[in-house]
Amino acid sequence: MPTGLIFLTQMMLGYVAWLLCFWSYGLPRLRSMSRLRAHHAIASLHSFRFFGLVFLVPGVMGPDLPGGFAPAAAYGDLATALLAILVMASVRLRPAFWTFVVAFNLVGTTDLLLDYWNAVRGGLPEHAGALGAAYLIPTLYVPLLMITHGFALFELARSRSASARSIINRIPAG
Repeated sequence: MPTGLIFLTQMMLGYVAWLLCFWSYGLPRLRSMSRLRAHHAIASLHSFRFFGLVFLVPGVMGPDLPGGFAPAAAYGDLATALLAILVMASVRLRPAFWTFVVAFNLVGTTDLLLDYWNAVRGGLPEHAGALGAAYLIPTLYVPLLMITHGFALFELARSRSASARSIINRIPAG
């Protein structure tokens, strides 16, 4: 089986496995928490994205790693990790907390989408061996990150529309 197909298969199966786990265990747990605690928990998971800086370490990454992929992935992960840490640190400052929650999820999701774009454009699946031990990041860790960002963004949008409906319902008719 070609390297690119193995890589893509493992990444897709990572999504399937994490979606099933998230649906069975993560979603019920997050839904049982307050909105604040659920977003705090998601930020806690993402606070470890500083690990993406490994893409800049020459001894870890192979020389065949597509050039445009590593810096964007590393610094996007670092920015997301720092924003996630700010979410966790600002939990007692509600306006700042919610601002950081939105920023962290938008930056984190954008980072992962750009990483996918750069990976495909640069031919990363065919050179996946150049990831070395970091191979686990896109095949095992990224699917969970994307799923939790999707949940967080969905919940933010849902609570926003519920707030808007509440305001509209308080406006007197006529």
